[in-house]
Amino acid sequence: MRIVSLISSATEMLFGLGLEESIVGVSHECDYPAAVNRLPRATFTNIVADAPGGMIDQQVKELVAAGKPLYEIDLDLLVDLQPDLIVTQAQCDVCAVRYDDVVAAVASEPKLRNARLVALNPQSLGDVLSDIRRLGEATNRTAAASDYVSHLEARIDLIRSRTGTLPTSEQPLTACIEWIDPMMIAGNWTPELIELAGGRQTWAVAGHHSTYTAWEDVRSADPEVVIVMPCGFDLSRTLREAASLVDLQGWNELRAVRDGRTFAVDGNALFNRSGPRLVDSLELLAGLVNPKVHRMPAPSDLWRAL
Repeated sequence: MRIVSLISSATEMLFGLGLEESIVGVSHECDYPAAVNRLPRATFTNIVADAPGGMIDQQVKELVAAGKPLYEIDLDLLVDLQPDLIVTQAQCDVCAVRYDDVVAAVASEPKLRNARLVALNPQSLGDVLSDIRRLGEATNRTAAASDYVSHLEARIDLIRSRTGTLPTSEQPLTACIEWIDPMMIAGNWTPELIELAGGRQTWAVAGHHSTYTAWEDVRSADPEVVIVMPCGFDLSRTLREAASLVDLQGWNELRAVRDGRTFAVDGNALFNRSGPRLVDSLELLAGLVNPKVHRMPAPSDLWRAL
């Protein structure tokens, strides 16, 4: 089987299923595990990705308003790769190539008519685990997928067993900032991760997309923990962007800031990506949010205190 993955989370799942030798092409955003770097890129971006966060947000709005794609497929390369299976997503047009564009590309090229298309659309941690099973079925790796999911579920259950009975008074109010300029609080699976980790939050709805959030709403709630995880940014980029937070009115008066409980994380590697490393994200989050119950992790290239 020849597989092309057009979404980084699926690429990680496929590697986890032992399909490294079957993957013949990936998206421009696929960067994990390291072996993926040898593979050709079947998509490209129309966004200047190294621009400041506010400018990236403006680029996205302008492209969407003009009806132009944020990301595109290298159709000639896709044809040359001769995939039997193309894995894409139907979750977020801002995150990767649009599902409709993939369908149109496949339909437009007779040489791709035999390629099977699988689209992932996870809204929760459980959906991510189900997607691993779906890919296992699509690639004849059902048993491997079952074992893989069981291992991930065991890690999740360990976190849940430690925090599942915590009273509200011991669940720190936690703000996970997915974009700084303008501010967005992380939705989708992140509220679920916060709850599993032994925290609570009031801004986002589990299973719903992240939305713009007024800074005053965050400030007035006075979170006990703040975790900055801009979508698509590694830790060094996050630290640079997070420097602007000190200019927000009332930032230094937040409980999280006064108590030294503000953190920057590599959102690109962890929280933003709906793949198996969401379990890694949960384990890190548990230590940052509730270190009395879970061991505080050592600083690494994935997180730092602000």
